[in-house]
Amino acid sequence: MRGTRHFALQFAVGVAAAGLWSPADAQCRLCDQPTTELPASGPDGDIQLQIETKLDFDRLILSGTGAGAATIRPDGSQSADGGVIDLGPRAMVGTVLVHGEAGRSVRVELPHRIELYSLGGGRITLDEITSDLTALSRLDPAGNLSFRFGGRLIVSGDSDGQYRGDLPITVEYN
Repeated sequence: MRGTRHFALQFAVGVAAAGLWSPADAQCRLCDQPTTELPASGPDGDIQLQIETKLDFDRLILSGTGAGAATIRPDGSQSADGGVIDLGPRAMVGTVLVHGEAGRSVRVELPHRIELYSLGGGRITLDEITSDLTALSRLDPAGNLSFRFGGRLIVSGDSDGQYRGDLPITVEYN
């Protein structure tokens, strides 16, 4: 085996969250017949996203200068292929909390691939981005839905550095 070195990949994927919503209806206080009833929620109430943890590969250990890949799956399991020998002990999946109208079904879109960049101009790829969502995701009775996501990071032996990128997530009601 050629020299083994630590590949300091302080990887953080910031999540650009896009929730689609429409303005909520409000009661007119100047109307002739005021009412104290709550207005009915429209079909497109607000959806809010909160990033609880970022997808983080911590540090990768590479052997030689060959290409390799590190994978973190939504269940937290990890694997390394090619020139990547191991992931750092603090590697973790990303976690997102969605909040909206209780019981509504939602559609969540994640990209299949994004590019990550270092301050030195390096570029690596995160692909096979997956989540633990079911095909028919629905907000619980409190209006919450939590999911985890992971992906495969593709690197080469000359990719030293700290890499960052944005992972856009779109959530909308079905």
